[in-house]
Amino acid sequence: MADRMPVVAVINTSPDTVELLRILFEQCGYLVVTGLTYDIRDGRLNFEAFLHQHKPDVIVYDIAPPYDRNWAFFSHLKASDGMRDIPVVLTSTNVRSVKSLVSGAPEMYEIVGKPYDLNEIVQAVREVMGEENVERRT
Repeated sequence: MADRMPVVAVINTSPDTVELLRILFEQCGYLVVTGLTYDIRDGRLNFEAFLHQHKPDVIVYDIAPPYDRNWAFFSHLKASDGMRDIPVVLTSTNVRSVKSLVSGAPEMYEIVGKPYDLNEIVQAVREVMGEENVERRT
């Protein structure tokens, strides 16, 4: 079987951020698929079908305010069969709030704050995929 490009799924509330991260990860040699959080929440994007179709190796998911409600929504998604075993990099404007929410979760997440340090978010993706020492793929 031929090696496939690693797939990064970027899920965020901001179309501009989705586009920025799509460009960044593509420049690093990843195949990128994207979705908007509110399209998932409002049922315009069937997230389980999205995961089944694209089979991402990692998900970069933004937890926006209100943090507790959006964490509950994310936790519901993470419990689904399609997402349960996919590593996640969480992003947020308030890392402290998200870390307190995540502390009770059995899974471990890499958390990156905004504004993004682009090298930090790429490194976080590489770490959760087990590619800690991989050089930039450009």
